[in-house]
Amino acid sequence: MELLDTFMTLPEKDRQHYVRLKKGYEGELMFDALTKKLQCECYILNDLLLNVNNTTFQIDSLLIVSEKICLFEVKNFEGDYFYETDTDVDRLYKRPNKEYTNPLHQLNRCKSLLRQLLHQIGFILPIEAQVVFINPGFTLYQATLDKPFIFPTQVNSYLKKIDGLPSRLNEKHKFLADKLISLHMEENPYTTLPPYHYEGLRKGLTCVGCRSFSMSVHGKKCVCGDCGHEELATTAVLRSVNELKLLFPKMRITTNLVYEWCRVVKCKKTIRRVLERNFKKAGVRQWTYYV
Repeated sequence: MELLDTFMTLPEKDRQHYVRLKKGYEGELMFDALTKKLQCECYILNDLLLNVNNTTFQIDSLLIVSEKICLFEVKNFEGDYFYETDTDVDRLYKRPNKEYTNPLHQLNRCKSLLRQLLHQIGFILPIEAQVVFINPGFTLYQATLDKPFIFPTQVNSYLKKIDGLPSRLNEKHKFLADKLISLHMEENPYTTLPPYHYEGLRKGLTCVGCRSFSMSVHGKKCVCGDCGHEELATTAVLRSVNELKLLFPKMRITTNLVYEWCRVVKCKKTIRRVLERNFKKAGVRQWTYYV
């Protein structure tokens, strides 16, 4: 989605979807950076996509300590929100009155499905599930104290409490972590992308810093005319090849294709050298391509 947003004009609905995905991902990275600092014996599993009983679910962050599993639904919400309970139905709104999906519904669904999966594996540990609001610019009004919410000002103290637990891991915990990793699905079957094709995408080398197309080659470096970021031309070409492979996995990578995609790097010899050093050569003469 980030590449498509760079090389084409996304429809507004897809653009908004991309912005939400990016913000959510950035929030998960913020929380991951904090859990990496934990000193206690634990296994930390991030961004798991699992399936149980033909139902797919995603786990933002999972922490395995000796006596329990900590399940986290991470939200990077920003601004003023309020919580309402109406006829036993909890709803979340952003002020003044925009309703959002209640993260507790997502959390409870995830917790239930994880419990079912653990039962299938034959592993029994209590699950402590929490919604983590990671953005320091987030405020929530009217939430009762019994809700499993960790607010931005509480994240560090919560993790410090986890760090103080007398955790001793054994082979069973390792088995569980390895099993969950082995069950992780690399591709989400429900991922949807806007339609696109090679001819319809803008061509050119982009800046790795600001994503600008204002790139020019100076000697062995590519320099951005907007932010001044410098990158080795060979590194920039390799990055462009990986963009092509991600966007068009079935397209054969050739010197001419990369030359047309990069535009800025005018030396085909440089492009061919990058391909030969980083990929396996297939075919001969004008039918040569790289895998």
